[in-house]
Order: sequence, then C-alpha cells, then structure tokens
Amino acid sequence: MFLPVKMCPTGWKMFSVCYFFSGISGVWGEARRDCRDKGADLVVIDSSKEQNFLTTIIKENTWIGLTDNGMEGQWKWVDGTPLTLSNWATNEPNNGGSPNSEEDCVHIRAEDRRTWNDISCTASMKWICKKLP
Repeated sequence: MFLPVKMCPTGWKMFSVCYFFSGISGVWGEARRDCRDKGADLVVIDSSKEQNFLTTIIKENTWIGLTDNGMEGQWKWVDGTPLTLSNWATNEPNNGGSPNSEEDCVHIRAEDRRTWNDISCTASMKWICKKLP
C-alpha cells in the first residue's frame, strides 16, 4: 500500500508542514488575514527545531502568530494555545517599557540571534504562514 505524497503548494516551503514566507510587508492583522485567505494562519512555533528552521530563512523582522490582545501579559498563539516554549530576547516582552504601551504582537527579530520581541501590531513587516500539506 502506498501512502500519498503530501506536497506544499507552489511558493511554500516544507518542514513537516508547509510555510509561506511573505514577500511584502504589512501590519499584523493584514498578515493574519493573508494567511487565512491561503487556508493557513500565522505560524505557531511548536519546537526549537521549528524555530531554528524558520530563522535560517528569514532575513528581516517577521510576524509570528503570537499575541496578548485578549489579555495583557497572557500570550497566546493564534490557534488559542497558551505560550509554553519561548524565545524572547533579553528583557522581552516589555510592552515598550510602559504599562500604557500597546505592544501586543510578536515578531522574530532579524538581528539579536533571531529572538522574539513584542511590538505594536501596527508595525509593518513580513510574515510567515503555516498549514498542513
């Protein structure tokens, strides 16, 4: 019996699942909408192996699917799972250093060892979508 070969759509990269690395920049909400329009969502990073794979590809600050929009300081992935594995930069998340700041979305920094940083959801950057093949 042969199992069907699972493939990613053209323009996506395979690493056990399919990833789309955007070629344009946008705010976090636009990034998520684009992923959903592709039958995917912003990337949920499930392991250090996955984090390492992603960081070998990105060259710029890049949105991931992590936010504390629901409740300040309670970080959740776009699929609703709470944050367990993390790769925060030193002194992050810091909400911009002020309790009144609105840094509710997360990106992988292109510099600083590809660590995570909380930032305003209205910042503009590229993004990563993830879906099953």
